[in-house]
Formats: sequence, structure tokens, C-alpha cells
Amino acid sequence: MDPSGRPRLGFVGTGAVATTLSRALVSAGYAVVAIHGRDRRRAENLVQTLAGAQVAERRQDVADGSDLVVLAVPDDAIASVSESIAWNPGRAVVHCNGAASCGLLQNAAVAGAEIGVFHPLQSFANPEQATDRLRGCAFRIEASGERLRNWLEEMALALGGHPLTFTADPTLYHVSAVLASNYLVTLLDLASTLWPKLGVTREEGLQALLPLVRGTVENVAQIGIPAALTGPIARGDVGTVTHHLAALREVAPLILPVYKQLGLRAVEVALAKGTIGPGEAVRLTRVLSETDEAGGGTACG
Repeated sequence: MDPSGRPRLGFVGTGAVATTLSRALVSAGYAVVAIHGRDRRRAENLVQTLAGAQVAERRQDVADGSDLVVLAVPDDAIASVSESIAWNPGRAVVHCNGAASCGLLQNAAVAGAEIGVFHPLQSFANPEQATDRLRGCAFRIEASGERLRNWLEEMALALGGHPLTFTADPTLYHVSAVLASNYLVTLLDLASTLWPKLGVTREEGLQALLPLVRGTVENVAQIGIPAALTGPIARGDVGTVTHHLAALREVAPLILPVYKQLGLRAVEVALAKGTIGPGEAVRLTRVLSETDEAGGGTACG
């Protein structure tokens, strides 16, 4: 333990998650004492930004010199990395996989170590920005013992986050995160593919869409769902939806099933918002449920 009573931290891994968490925790007053990664140069570069940290030659050195080890390694490697370490009683180890329980670390538990999960619900595509974005985000916490649970909750709070604990299978939690984050990127990828049909580059189209996306997210934050839903389905505009479907059939048929499925869900949200009634919902659902070969008007050109 360091003089403040906080655990001394060690990281196995030098990727985006390890970089973000180690830097943020040091900034929050935690001592990161050891870093080990497959790429020594990346480990050396990381420790240069962490006061007091050293590069560990072996994973075992991290485990032996730390009170709490964070395995920030690829999901499929967590179990094998844990099994490659001889854990000692009194130590603690967590992984950062949002979709898995601490059961991946069972070998450490058998050896007498406390095991857990510390998963920040945030995107780590850019570690420099992600460090700032940890403030306000949720951290899924799982722990086999009260001491470790307290440590992890204190870490989340020190980073400006919110500890999140539940006993259910975390798979659906992770699915929700994928839908909200990863598939938002995918939707923007799809949306940007339509712009060259207008004589505009995808890059220009994406830049045009981003203020709309930011505004929508802000609306959700400020007024919630369903109030933040706008657009033709929220207005009950069957004609516009029909033109959309016809245009997609002609120029972008691969996007058509995505538009339809999301549209059907949007009908339910619009009903909850109260801006359409049952009759409009039926008409919209009928149009969105037509087979791809069905007619539906032509797009204005």
C-alpha cells in the first residue's frame, strides 16, 4: 500500500485502455508502480508519462510488486495471461472486459487473490481524449471481496465516474454499449455512403452530419427519450418515409433493411412521445414492413 492507504497499481498491457486508465489514475493521486507489455518500447513510452512507474520485465514482476493488478489485455487473452502468473494471497487482480465476469480470473482466486472487473463505459479510440472523458462515465465493478470492491469504487469516484454494480450476466450490458457506441459509428458510416450520390464526398458528408449527431445526443441528455425523437416518423409523415424507402431501393438497397428495422422501433418511440396516434403508427408500420420488392412511390430528384 502507498502512504495514502491506496493500493499500489500495476498494469499488464500497454494499449489504449491501459494508457488511459494508468495516466488518469496517476493524475488522481494513485501510484502506478509497474507496467508490462509485449512491446517494450510502448511500455517505456508509457512509464515516461507516469511518475514513479517502472517497466517490468515479466508479468510476474507486476504481480509481485503491486497490490492491485489491472489486466488491460485483449479479451481473448485475459484467462491465459492470468494463468501465466503465480498469484499470491492478499493480492488482487481485475480485468477490463465489459462482457465477462471475474470468473476469467479463477486461477488467481484459487491461489488466494481477490478477483474482479473494472470496466469504464467509454470509448478508447483516442487515449488522449478518453482520459478527459472518464469524468462522468460509469464503471462496471465486480469484486470477490469487500476490500477489492471498496478499492474499485474509490478508484471510479477518484476518476470522476460513477460505480455501477449488478449481479446479472454482464453480456446484455455490453450489448447495450455496443449498440450505443460501436453501432453509432457504423450508422454514420452507412449515412456517409449516401453523400457521393449527391455529388459530395463522404468526408464532407460526415462533417455535415456531425453537428446533427452532437445536437441529438445533447437533446437526449437534456430532455431524454422519447422527447428527443424528431424527423418524419415522429411527425407521422408516411409520405416522406415512403420516398425514403423508394430511394434506398434504387441506389442503396443494402441500407434498406437497416432503415426499416430502425424505423419500426422509431414508431414505438414516437407513440411513446405522443406525436403520432395508433392510426399513424399502423400506416407507418405497414410501409416499413413491405417486402423490398414492393412499390412505394419514387424519390424526388
